[in-house]
Amino acid sequence: MPVKRVLRVAGPGAAAALMALATLVSCASGPAKSTPPRKHGTSGPSPRTVRLPPLHAGFDYQIGGAYRPPSGVGIVSRDRTATPAPGLYNICYVNAFQVQPGEERQWPADLLLRDAHGKVVVDRDWDEALLDIGTPDKRERVAARVGRWIDGCADKGFDAVEPDNYDSYTRSRHLLGADDATAFITLLSARAHARHLAIGQKNTAELAGLRARTGLDFAVAEECGEYDECGTYATAFHDRVVVIEYTDSGLRKARARYGKRLSIVRRDVDVSTPGSADYVRRTH
Repeated sequence: MPVKRVLRVAGPGAAAALMALATLVSCASGPAKSTPPRKHGTSGPSPRTVRLPPLHAGFDYQIGGAYRPPSGVGIVSRDRTATPAPGLYNICYVNAFQVQPGEERQWPADLLLRDAHGKVVVDRDWDEALLDIGTPDKRERVAARVGRWIDGCADKGFDAVEPDNYDSYTRSRHLLGADDATAFITLLSARAHARHLAIGQKNTAELAGLRARTGLDFAVAEECGEYDECGTYATAFHDRVVVIEYTDSGLRKARARYGKRLSIVRRDVDVSTPGSADYVRRTH
């Protein structure tokens, strides 16, 4: 699947200012304790607590298709339909706030966000309908469905989950707000932790300061080097951040300031697999 890139609603540096404001109302929590890895292939929740991603480890972003991780990789992110990479820290990608193209009929009609005329609100860049998380009841119902995917990630042996499109409220035509998004992600955090999975914040730097409230454990940041946001995530998540850049300039900027602290990789925008004409993966 193509990568869900960051959609910018403000100029570079604005997210950091918003994050500072958020920090005033909710202090970031300290890093959680990690534990030894559980064995992949076991079913059901681990008897151990949540295991966090290792700091400054080699990273590969494989949500467009799984393949043998290159040498030096310690963390890999794959789609929920894939299986974990043996011996590595595995993050499970889930499209949690929007509907995959063509899957609208798999959702109850009233859980698709609709405008005043009853028309489904769609993220035009990715042709994805937004899910309606605007009331406590609907949040619970959507979370129950996404929660089954999270359970599937745990059953397969993933270590963590990456719920995408946390920032979809910015594309909701003002029908949803940040409070709706944070209330919903908090439900997903509880479900992930109940299955002994860590949960990552995907993008949305302006809400990183609320991690203590939402229960998020680490960050998955796209293009934070390109847009000068890596420091926002690094501060909020105590350097437990995996970074994906889609340009050489973004990679250079991220590495120049955070190459010794964060897990950083350059991928092609379609996160394609080796052998594809578009495949790009670099760390330098």
